[in-house]
Amino acid sequence: MKRAATLFLVLALVLIGAPGPAYAADGSYRSLTTAANPDWMSAIPDTTSLARLSIPGTHESLAIRGGAWTQAQENHGDSAATLTAQLQAGIRMIDVRGRVNSGDTLTIHHGAAYQNANFTDVVNRLADFLAAHPRETVLPRLKQECTGQTGSCTDATGQAPFADIVDGYISRRPGLFWTPSVTRSAAAAMPTLAAVRGKVVLVVLNGAYGGRLHQYGLAQFADWKDGSSTYVQDEYNVPNIGAIATKRDRVRRFLDATSAADASRMYVNFASGASVFATPEAVAGGALGVQGVNPFLLTYLNEGPEVHTPVTRTGVLMLDFPGGALINKIISIN
Repeated sequence: MKRAATLFLVLALVLIGAPGPAYAADGSYRSLTTAANPDWMSAIPDTTSLARLSIPGTHESLAIRGGAWTQAQENHGDSAATLTAQLQAGIRMIDVRGRVNSGDTLTIHHGAAYQNANFTDVVNRLADFLAAHPRETVLPRLKQECTGQTGSCTDATGQAPFADIVDGYISRRPGLFWTPSVTRSAAAAMPTLAAVRGKVVLVVLNGAYGGRLHQYGLAQFADWKDGSSTYVQDEYNVPNIGAIATKRDRVRRFLDATSAADASRMYVNFASGASVFATPEAVAGGALGVQGVNPFLLTYLNEGPEVHTPVTRTGVLMLDFPGGALINKIISIN
């Protein structure tokens, strides 16, 4: 009977994707605050294009609530205090998901789970960070989260369209957002650091089903949708623990392509993934003998030319539960 119970437990762990913290011993996973890089962009020349940079980012940046299948980041506090911790560590691209709420406001959700933060909190945290570190820039991807489908949230009725609500937040904080990136009628060319220091650069504004809304953001991301597109790898469905190896390979291939590609284009590589049978923490950190994406990335980026062609530009790496050593390594490639 005990043997049968043990086998059942192992099978259950395989199905649910139990995390494997042993694979995080290298500092790639769940150790955000061991990195401290609040001013890393300050040493980079003004003439550098944003596209040339190696940038650590977070997927579902404020997803700290809702349980193992919803949480994607370490919890460093509600009201977007988690965002401040990420910015201090060196994260410079963020992924923010908003639900339309009463009073033409946005609350932060991951699916149906409210993340104890509102978009006002996000904007205030960004403004405070950039005021204290005026040679940095932060690059958000902003998405309307609610579809009304099972597992998702439902927007409040009788409110303004999502893009109009976003415009309201932008207008209330004049000078915070880089204007070409938040102009509805004309997408922005890729800027240099000189143009955007101390500013928030909207990379893309996505609707509830992933399509791009109007012309907000950077022009090169015209086809950014749900999942992968020309300059984005976001194969987020990892059907089970064994499939983490496939996700690792997709991240590696896109990373190699980015390193060798046109440096005038920005590439965004999502290291995240999940499903009913593989939680975000399992995909990031590893589980049941399968190496997670984060430790794989740290090893791969540290390997020399005797192993493979070294990565000379990571583009943007969007991470779940990043560790300090991985953040530091991505930044060091600059």
